[in-house]
Amino acid sequence: MSSLNSLPVCTLGTPRIGPRRELKSALEAYWSGRISATQLLDTAAGLRAANWARQHALGVSVIPSNDFSLYDHVLDTSVMVGAIPEVYGWSGGPVSLDTYFSMARGSHGDQDNACAHGHHHDHDHGAPAQEMTKWFDTNYHYMVPEFVAGQRFMLASTKAVDEFREAKALGYRTRPVLLGPVTFLKLGKSKDPSLDPLSLIGGLLPVYVDVLRRLSASDADWVQIDEPCLVLDLDEASRQALQQTYAMFARALPNLNIMLTTYFGGIGDNLDTTLSLPVAGLHIDLVRAPDQLDSVIDKAPKGLVLSLGVIDGRNIWRSDLYAILDRLESVVSRRGTDHVQIASSCSLLHSPIDLDLENDLDSELRSWLSFAVQKMDELATLGAALAAGRTSVKSKLDTSAAAAASRKESPRVHDALVAKRMAAITPDMARRRSAFPARAEVQHSRFSLPAFPTTTIGSFPQTSEVRQARSAHAKGNLTDDQYVAFLKEETARTVHWQEEIGLDVLVHGEFERNDMVQYFGERLSGFAFTKHGWVQSYGSRCVRPPILFGDVSRPKPMTVSWWSYAQSLTKRPMKGMLTGPVTILNWSFVRDDIPHSEACRQIALAIRDEVLDLEQAGAAMIQIDEAALREGLPLRKGEWASYLDWAVDCFRLTSSGVGDKTQIHTHMCYSEFNDIIDAIAAMDADVISIETSRSKMELLDAFRSYRYPNEIGPGVYDIHSPRIPVVSEMVDLLTLARKRLKDGQIWVNPDCGLKTRKWEEVRPALENMVAAARAVRSIEIETGR
Repeated sequence: MSSLNSLPVCTLGTPRIGPRRELKSALEAYWSGRISATQLLDTAAGLRAANWARQHALGVSVIPSNDFSLYDHVLDTSVMVGAIPEVYGWSGGPVSLDTYFSMARGSHGDQDNACAHGHHHDHDHGAPAQEMTKWFDTNYHYMVPEFVAGQRFMLASTKAVDEFREAKALGYRTRPVLLGPVTFLKLGKSKDPSLDPLSLIGGLLPVYVDVLRRLSASDADWVQIDEPCLVLDLDEASRQALQQTYAMFARALPNLNIMLTTYFGGIGDNLDTTLSLPVAGLHIDLVRAPDQLDSVIDKAPKGLVLSLGVIDGRNIWRSDLYAILDRLESVVSRRGTDHVQIASSCSLLHSPIDLDLENDLDSELRSWLSFAVQKMDELATLGAALAAGRTSVKSKLDTSAAAAASRKESPRVHDALVAKRMAAITPDMARRRSAFPARAEVQHSRFSLPAFPTTTIGSFPQTSEVRQARSAHAKGNLTDDQYVAFLKEETARTVHWQEEIGLDVLVHGEFERNDMVQYFGERLSGFAFTKHGWVQSYGSRCVRPPILFGDVSRPKPMTVSWWSYAQSLTKRPMKGMLTGPVTILNWSFVRDDIPHSEACRQIALAIRDEVLDLEQAGAAMIQIDEAALREGLPLRKGEWASYLDWAVDCFRLTSSGVGDKTQIHTHMCYSEFNDIIDAIAAMDADVISIETSRSKMELLDAFRSYRYPNEIGPGVYDIHSPRIPVVSEMVDLLTLARKRLKDGQIWVNPDCGLKTRKWEEVRPALENMVAAARAVRSIEIETGR
């Protein structure tokens, strides 16, 4: 697999979307009927061929296949093994594109039916999409496999074999990638709570054996099987399932080499189980868990090929190649060049594609960065240095060292004023002046709101007109004055409409904002933005995460003028709307030279300045969204407490400078709250709004059993669907909420922001929500207000 003058180098997987998001364009053209299935598949084949050619040209010697997907690799695995729920009408045989995309998007969904957090539902027309959730602790979403009691698996797709043969016909001998069967089952769910998906392993393995046999018969000598579950807390049943799986593979295919792949963390207490599995190779992530190298080297059998993940597949920083070589040279000398491979830490799926497309970034910042194409070059350089010596690639190594030194010493990265502010943080800065009961009394007197007060989460529909105006302004076709006038008109119309329908607490609609993180990052020092640094979030949805490269501060107010304008239009309370520090951190490419906790505190101080300026300007209610707080949890429960301590502390540092009469709101997206209810309570927001409509308020059970003291807005309107809920449904949901909470705690709001919905859906839905609140007020028992 490698040339004589280089160690084998591997990527584990590459971005699928294309340098100019060609896959996104083709998918959306196909979904809208503008191109045929043949044209879509031809585009996909072209992207695969380009990926293989690019890796080969850059010196990658172990090139993956079956890492490409039209939508999601977990969905591909569900289709491969025939785990297709009855609702999609599949009766065996090859799985059609219509069935595949129905599982991904619903049978009549449109791309506008996806909210910013990746959920799709279209209950009125055909089958809903499968559930979607985050892939481990990344910002990529996967389609959750669904299992039933008596689940039958069967080979329903030979994609893995077909794409191996496709690459072979083009002259590339690839290493096919499969999602491991144990991880696949552990990622899945059953609507029957008594069914443990792992109990299905016996029926699943013969399908995998069939696929592996077909690959072997097609001349594959190595197969990469990803089992990232090996970095989680595993119970004995999971370990036994792993042993059962790989023992079966070894018996059925004694001549096929398996590279068992782990990533996103350290193997830890699963190491003995991992090393007992009869596989030919093991990949370990040495970026997220560098300390595991010594224990793996000490315990690994001599014949085991070790794939060392030393180039970060999830971040965009250029590596210090000399430092990596200092670490790896002794490993290669101990194990020999035949038993070591150099790799990215995980698939490069999570990286933007090519830094060379970023012509607008300044040369200094560019010199610090490495996207997927540049990471492949870094891998090839390491492989050559380890096989043929450092002098063979000295100029590349020196360039790497110069970039590392430049970044370390740059005044753009380190700000003495930020360091001074950080040193001056005191515990009192993260504490409200009074406890919640005292604050609540002052706030209730100030606002005189009715029982079950109504509000929304913040954003209103970003129509095509709003997007076109933003684009025209960016291109210089609208002047600053013209753009501001347009935004003011949209804002005024939205404020007056909220008044007309009777909402109690208003928002300005956020028409000036492109994205809830990007908008703030563009106004804070220490952040940079790309033009083409897209990464896949799911399917055709791509995001451009901000690059957090240096110390963070706020040069000037960011939202005060828009809040002031909106408040001038109404006498009702107008919420100031901010994104919280943990969410800004978790949805960015984060600097790796300081701990995440320190970077987050810097952001917290900057957002704290904005909170205090909003209060000074007269804002009586300020919402600080922490949509991503829970998704930042480490994969191992033993590490949760440390993360939650600093994450909650950062939120409180942001919010606690205000007086008692200022009401702090926060919003958290769909979460399993039971595990972190203590942390949510410790945030000490006066009001928290959460997504609960789809769970029929069951998510409130955590707040009831904990006796959560503060106020809660349990979402009564599922914004992830175009469906318009009727008044009686929302009354029923509020009735369920009242069984779990005190009347005086309950606010009435949608599940999430309304940015992705259409006005013709939003208007009647919110009118119904206001009517539902009024109906419940007429039967209220005791508000406690």
